[in-house]
Amino acid sequence: MTQPLAPEQLDRLQSDMRDRLVQLRAQVAHALEHSVHESHEFSAGEVLDMEDTAFIRMVRELDLADIERDAAEIHDIDAALARMDDGSYGQCVDCGEPIALARLEAYPSAKRCYACQQAVERAQGM
Repeated sequence: MTQPLAPEQLDRLQSDMRDRLVQLRAQVAHALEHSVHESHEFSAGEVLDMEDTAFIRMVRELDLADIERDAAEIHDIDAALARMDDGSYGQCVDCGEPIALARLEAYPSAKRCYACQQAVERAQGM
């Protein structure tokens, strides 16, 4: 059985998550700025062929996918920080058992223990 987290471990994980939030928010801001800049560049009255249009669409879709992935991670981290505030951080939301420190170090916003996460992924066909 996994032991509950010590205060120093919680502090370190919280600091890591806050640092990651700063990185993610900067990445999202940069991606949005890049996307807007590209839109203005290619809409400046230039006639584009089908290949150019397809390439621009693909780049925008990749930018959007990156932004969506980063936004989902921001949401997960915010939820983990909220669990820290309410005292439930490090406890599996499904079985209630403590989440292993190694799992939290690898994925600080984890809300399930390894076994429960595997069960969810199997059920979703992952």
